[in-house]
Amino acid sequence: MKNTLGETIKQIRIKTGLSQQGCADLMHVDRSTIANWETGRRLPNAEMLRILSQILDTDFSYLMNASLKQQQNVNVIMVDDEKIILTGGIPVISNILPNAIITGFTKPSESIAFARDNIVSIAFIDIEMGKISGLDLCRNLLAINPQTNVIFLTSYMEYSFDAWDTGASGFLLKPLSNDAVTKQLSKLRYPIMGGISI
Repeated sequence: MKNTLGETIKQIRIKTGLSQQGCADLMHVDRSTIANWETGRRLPNAEMLRILSQILDTDFSYLMNASLKQQQNVNVIMVDDEKIILTGGIPVISNILPNAIITGFTKPSESIAFARDNIVSIAFIDIEMGKISGLDLCRNLLAINPQTNVIFLTSYMEYSFDAWDTGASGFLLKPLSNDAVTKQLSKLRYPIMGGISI
């Protein structure tokens, strides 16, 4: 993809005469963080983009727009240990997000591995999944990419308060419906461009 956020950051950084290490030092992050941003492996959150725009002496909105343009192919994951829930839920999400790439997982570990190799924009996660809870999975996904919009799925309302403490974007009761998913997508913490048709 041409003119990604990472390429934009790299071009501006080089133009200003900063090395990756010099930029990292000014931002108080590791050099690998800058390298991951520039390769597109990870995305800086809005606050990091603001700081970066000051360090690189460039317009914040320019970097933010580059971030949004990068999300033309939106990766959406759905994680539930019951395959029947994936079978019923993925078509609902696909109907609402026809241009998104939607991948289902019954094993949380596989979704974490996927998130390490792909930028996940939205994650629909079951809260109760055996060995690893959806709450823990949410924390893992947000550690990989803080701009992942996590939407919890459950049949149990009592989990909703715990879910909000994780930094998630929303909460849906199973089974998924077009109306409920559409309403929740309109309230995403990090707006997604390019793959959304709501």
